Amino acid sequence: MTGGAAGSAHKPVLLTEVLEALAPRDGAIYVDGTFGAGGYSRAILDAADCTVWGIDRDRGAVARGRRLAEDYPGRLHMIEGCFGDMKTLLAGRLDSPLDGIALDLGVSSMQIDEAGRGFSFRFDGPLDMRMEGPDDSGKTSARPSAADLVNTLPEAELADIIYRYGEERRSRQVAHAIVKARSDKPITRTGELAELVRSAVKKGVKRSSAKSIDPATRTFQALRILVNDELGELERGLEAAEQLLRPGGRLAVVSFHSLEDRQVKHFLRARSRETPARSRHLPPVQDDAQPAPTFRPLFRGSKTAGEAECRGNPRARSAHLRAAERNDAPAPDKATQQGGRP
Repeated sequence: MTGGAAGSAHKPVLLTEVLEALAPRDGAIYVDGTFGAGGYSRAILDAADCTVWGIDRDRGAVARGRRLAEDYPGRLHMIEGCFGDMKTLLAGRLDSPLDGIALDLGVSSMQIDEAGRGFSFRFDGPLDMRMEGPDDSGKTSARPSAADLVNTLPEAELADIIYRYGEERRSRQVAHAIVKARSDKPITRTGELAELVRSAVKKGVKRSSAKSIDPATRTFQALRILVNDELGELERGLEAAEQLLRPGGRLAVVSFHSLEDRQVKHFLRARSRETPARSRHLPPVQDDAQPAPTFRPLFRGSKTAGEAECRGNPRARSAHLRAAERNDAPAPDKATQQGGRP
């Protein structure tokens, strides 16, 4: 969720490409499912005389959105919640199906920049990572924080999580270092955890740009994904989008790491599959043997940021946009989805 600020401090990644995919039009209804600082919402509202429903689990983002809504009377509406629950959140609020949905996945720039949120090792802060953030009274979600997980999970489970969600090849060494350190005292600070990971990984992994990433990056990513159930949220959000979009409505998803992008790719590939031609010598297939495709990709593969955008925002280098248009086939029920998902 790297959406731009209510002003111009944070420009959303691949903004031009997302707008091209959504093609905002007058009178249409859109959802910005990961509102962040409102960059995509503002751009959609400026592009057409339309309505946007902004959704975010971060209470601070919702508050910013409500201030931004004053610039667009009656056109921007904010809802606090997870985009995976958008069908429930929007129930009773819509007069017609949606014309477009934008999802900008992951953690926002502002969340990273707030040391107290615990998302980044660039600043020492409490090891939290819960996207909801504190409410007006300072209370945070009842869900476990990153510190809770780091200090309680068994070593083998911790290693598996770091490997699966962070794709860290030295996950066992990292987990062992964490468990050894927590036997002396709980790990509660981002800087403390980052140093432990660095000592286990030893050196950064070289990227194609010849710059190395911090050895703590993958472990922090894994914990953040687990704390916020980000992959489960994405699965629920994609299925909700399939149910809420009208025929001709469009879905645009920006992801920042391979796990997210792979999940979006597999979903759209499964939902837009073409039935191959069968031999005339084979028996006919029942009409309901496979659900009809529900999406049509707007372009082949994914779009990535150009060099100029990457120079202005290095995080754009890892961004991938995938987009598709809804057709008039009904969304498959849950049992069919389970059978058709790769």
